[in-house]
Amino acid sequence: MTKGTWNPKVKRRGRVHGFRTRMRSRTGRNVIHRRRLKGRAKLSV
Repeated sequence: MTKGTWNPKVKRRGRVHGFRTRMRSRTGRNVIHRRRLKGRAKLSV
């Protein structure tokens, strides 16, 4: 039996998809910008 692919970890989720991580790089800032324009309630994790 193989392991499941979704083994959630709060710390990793934040580090990979968190707001502060997004703001660190230019492309991440673009992601936040696009989500703001689209009107997303949640910009990041």
